[in-house]
Amino acid sequence: MMKFVIALSLVALLVVVHNAQALDVAKLRLFAAKNNVSCIFVFGDSSVDPGNNNNLITDQKGNFLPYGKDFYNGRPTGRFTNGRLATDLIADALGHTKTIPAYLDPNLTNAQLVNGVSFASGGSGFDDLTAQLSNVIPLSKQLEYFREYKARLAKLVGKKRAENLITNGVFLLSMGTNDFLQNYYVEPTRSKQFTIDKYQHFLISSMSKYIQGMHAEGARRLAVVGMEPFGCTPLIRALKGTTECDDSFNKVALNFNQKIISLMATLEPSLGIRNFYTDIYGLVWDTVHNPKKYGFVESSKGCCGSGLEFGMSCKGLPTCANRSQYVYWDAVHFTEEMYKIISEAAIQTLMKTFG
Repeated sequence: MMKFVIALSLVALLVVVHNAQALDVAKLRLFAAKNNVSCIFVFGDSSVDPGNNNNLITDQKGNFLPYGKDFYNGRPTGRFTNGRLATDLIADALGHTKTIPAYLDPNLTNAQLVNGVSFASGGSGFDDLTAQLSNVIPLSKQLEYFREYKARLAKLVGKKRAENLITNGVFLLSMGTNDFLQNYYVEPTRSKQFTIDKYQHFLISSMSKYIQGMHAEGARRLAVVGMEPFGCTPLIRALKGTTECDDSFNKVALNFNQKIISLMATLEPSLGIRNFYTDIYGLVWDTVHNPKKYGFVESSKGCCGSGLEFGMSCKGLPTCANRSQYVYWDAVHFTEEMYKIISEAAIQTLMKTFG
């Protein structure tokens, strides 16, 4: 039986991404048509939020310059980067749309609905408490918005076509870092309730519950992006007073990724969900330590301001001149150039899984 959980090793992933030529778009779109990949539905945090937080009362926003400086017309949209996100780039490569819109965008059109949308919210996590701490959209509410989306889609294209679009769509889930950096290690609630290992099991239990909820709403293809080595973010290195990555935080990320992989191995036999896992841990770690190998110059600080600001603290600040040479856009989030590399890794894994 074909294995649908592909946990690429560090070496294999780096070979795929670093040695690959530019993606063969024609071949990729033929693959998408062959496998009836209809669109992408996105759930997660700021790594995949295109602007759902814009009208929330929260400081987790990026709808102001310099965010969006390299987006179309230099326009900030709420994306926490200088240009497009990996999800935008994946959808573009598949031939669906150049950008995946935010579901809560007041200007969202009916035409955009059929090409996939994002329900993601910067600051969110698998633990609903994480979202509550920042007054953003928890995963439970993201799933509720998807149910609302389904009703809108059915009215627009008819129930049968709507069901086909959802069944053939890829549900992409990318989150987890905030559960640790904005919740467990900052707020006392969870750290008093759980050891770090037990908290990870708690998160996996929550993740399992939400995946089952997605399945109940029609999800049959699931893509999960593993956790990055968040001990390497410029913010953490600055807080720790070192230029080196924090090994203890990175170990937490690695352990959590292993738990995700174990959960995903149960999904196809138990729910019938075809799924794939994209391991970005090894890719990001190698890029941070060997930036020139990937065409970067700076990997220890962000492009915005002094390189240690993010979110509201970046508002109106000047940026580095050569943004494509930076791994990080701000102290937490990646540049569009880094998202290009991540999107290519995800597409390679997608094609290996469904090809």
